[in-house]
Amino acid sequence: MIGQVLALGGAVLTLLAAIGVLRFPDVLARMHALTKASTLGFVLVAVGAAAELHTANDITSALLAAGLQIVTLPVAANLIARSTYLAEGIPHRVDTIDELAEAREAADAATDPPNSVG
Repeated sequence: MIGQVLALGGAVLTLLAAIGVLRFPDVLARMHALTKASTLGFVLVAVGAAAELHTANDITSALLAAGLQIVTLPVAANLIARSTYLAEGIPHRVDTIDELAEAREAADAATDPPNSVG
């Protein structure tokens, strides 16, 4: 019974992530909804499946899949978000202090050669 409730909760979170992807206006907001809710949703489904399974091989496979999901999805989403931020022509909005833009400007200023007038 506990496994079924966990799996249902995970399915609901995954559904909410899909709705967030459709409803949010910005690429980065969509990625936030997708990575947070779908990661937790999948983990809950996998833990619920592990609670309902009976053999040790099946249980460890479900828990390993959940662990790999926790490790890989946030890293991949970070890389995709950064490439979206750096891409030309993809609109994105940063509501707070844009530290990445400041760091890029500082790096560009450090690599530009000084103008020599002669």
